[in-house]
Amino acid sequence: MKVIGIDIGGANTKLASSDGGIIELHYIPLWKDTRLPTALKEVADRLKPDKLGVAMTGELADCFLDKEEGIRFIMNAVERAFDCEIKYVNNKGDFNTHVDDIQNLAAANWAASANFIGSEIGDCVFVDVGSTTSDIIPVIDGKHIAGHTDFSRLLRSELVYAGTLRTNIATMLDSVKVSGGTCRLSSEQFATTADAYLLLGDITQQIYTCETADGAGNTKIDAARRLGRVVCADLTGISKKDITSIAKQVKDKQVGLLCTAISEVAGRHGLRTIVSAGIGEFLIKDAAKRLGFDLISVSEKWGSEISKVFPAYATARILETEYDDLS
Repeated sequence: MKVIGIDIGGANTKLASSDGGIIELHYIPLWKDTRLPTALKEVADRLKPDKLGVAMTGELADCFLDKEEGIRFIMNAVERAFDCEIKYVNNKGDFNTHVDDIQNLAAANWAASANFIGSEIGDCVFVDVGSTTSDIIPVIDGKHIAGHTDFSRLLRSELVYAGTLRTNIATMLDSVKVSGGTCRLSSEQFATTADAYLLLGDITQQIYTCETADGAGNTKIDAARRLGRVVCADLTGISKKDITSIAKQVKDKQVGLLCTAISEVAGRHGLRTIVSAGIGEFLIKDAAKRLGFDLISVSEKWGSEISKVFPAYATARILETEYDDLS
C-alpha cells in the first residue's frame, strides 16, 4: 500500500511516502500562483497513492479573505486531484473526524511532526526551521502541548516568524557593524536570509528554491550584491569582508532569536533536549550548542532529504500506523 503525506504551505508544497522512497518539494507561492490544483493533479496521476494524508499552512496566504476560504480552496484542490482515501491533519496532530469542522485544520503541519517525534523519541522541544518560519514545540508523553493556532503559538514563543530562505533581512536587524562603523539598514526587501546563508556556505543553490529579492540569480555573487544593497551599497562601494560580516551578523541574530524562544519554551516545561528538523538544522545546532542542550537531529536519524519535508513524512507515517493498527 502506497501511503503519501503532503504538506501544503503558502510557499512550498512538500510530499513524502511513508517509506521515505518518495520525497518532493515544489515551490508554489499561493499568493501569486494558481498552479496548485494543476500541480496536485500531476502528482496524483504520477504517484497514484492508495492513502493520502494532508497537512496545511497555506490557508494564511493573503490571497484568501480568511483562513476558512484558504482551507476550502486547498481541500477542493486536493479532492479534485486525488481519487484515493484522504485524511486531513488537525492542530492536535490527529486526523480530522468531523467533516464540517475545518477550522482546526489551519496551520497544522507542525502538529503532525511533533506527535510523530513524541512517539519515536519522547519528551523534547521539537524545533523545525523551514524556509519561512521556525516551530518550537514542547512534546510531553508522546504528544505536543503547544497552542493550537499560529496566533497562540506566537504569544507563547512556539512560533518564530523567521526562516532560512524567505525572511527579509531588514526585519531582523536594525543596523550592522561594518568597517566604517555601525550602519543602519534600508527597510526595503533588498536581500533575504537565503542570501546570507548561501554566501556563508550553509545552504546550496539547490536549497535556494524561493525567488530572489531582485529577481536575479542565486549565485554567491548575486547574493553578495543583494547583501551590499541592504546598506545602500554595491560591490564597488563595500568590501567583501564587510558583506561577509553582514551575513554573519544575520546568522548570529537568527540563532539568538531561536535561543530566546527555545529557552522560554523549554524552561516552561523542564525540557533539555532538542530534536531538530528542516533546512535550517544548522541554525538549530548552533542554538543547542549555545544553550548547552542535548540535540537529536532528524537528518542523522532519518536522512537530510526527509528532514527538509518532515511534516509530509510525519503525516504519511502517522497515517500508515493508523491503518496498521486497524488491521
